[in-house]
Amino acid sequence: MMEYIELSNGVKVPALGYGVFLVDPQECERCVSDALAVGYRHIDTAQAYRNEEGVGRAWKKSGIGRNDLFLTTKVWVSNAGEDKAMRSIEESLRKLQTDYIDLLLIHQAYGDVFGTWRAMEKALSQGKVRAIGVSNFQAGRFVDFGLHVDVKPMMNQLQTNVLIQQNGIQPCLQEFGTRQTAWGPLGGQGVDGITRNELLADIGRPYGKSAAQVALRWLVQRGIVAIPKSSHRERMEQNLDVFDFQLTEGDMQQIATLNQHDAGTIDFGDPQFVHYLISNYRL
Repeated sequence: MMEYIELSNGVKVPALGYGVFLVDPQECERCVSDALAVGYRHIDTAQAYRNEEGVGRAWKKSGIGRNDLFLTTKVWVSNAGEDKAMRSIEESLRKLQTDYIDLLLIHQAYGDVFGTWRAMEKALSQGKVRAIGVSNFQAGRFVDFGLHVDVKPMMNQLQTNVLIQQNGIQPCLQEFGTRQTAWGPLGGQGVDGITRNELLADIGRPYGKSAAQVALRWLVQRGIVAIPKSSHRERMEQNLDVFDFQLTEGDMQQIATLNQHDAGTIDFGDPQFVHYLISNYRL
């Protein structure tokens, strides 16, 4: 049975969702349809993924009621600023074929993030969005942002998994009552080997679970939302099957020893990375 993580405004997020980062727009409808069919009710997309329309088509034809679905999307840098962000929110609503977005995030900490946030606060007050937050805001940037906005971020989506545990930012998130979503919960972006990790496999064996399932369960037990991606239906099912067992405190402590890159493998403060991102990803 699905577990939920509650945000500061009372909105409950399914603890495990299906992420569509790098899912080809032509494949997205099929992948999301499969994910919904096997039981996912939280779908995480973004304007920059260029597949919001596929998500919208998939859920509309699924027969699942809108109240039973949780949709997350993100405002991209080229849509930053109050007016542009508001127009982009309306466009995301149209593409997703919905009257409201459950969780809306600022995708990257660049551009006029404060103008974007004002648009998001307005959308929140209008009922077009149920909760708002940020993505890829590392500790210092996150604190600066949180100190200068009226509505505090309810979520920060960060690269997080057993090898990238994000322990250092936890006090900053707690300061503002912010919860966390893990992107790349099973690796990617310079991290490999989680699904083949011997320690995770050994821990999972008595439960009849794989290394990947243990890695996802570890996140959920930390109160972190996980959004694994797979284009294979069988793997989607396996990733979702993590709610019928509980890791012991000893298990959790052993997994904690795997931490290698606490704040992630991407330096979001690297000027070359910022230039690359802004120059090459314009919507």
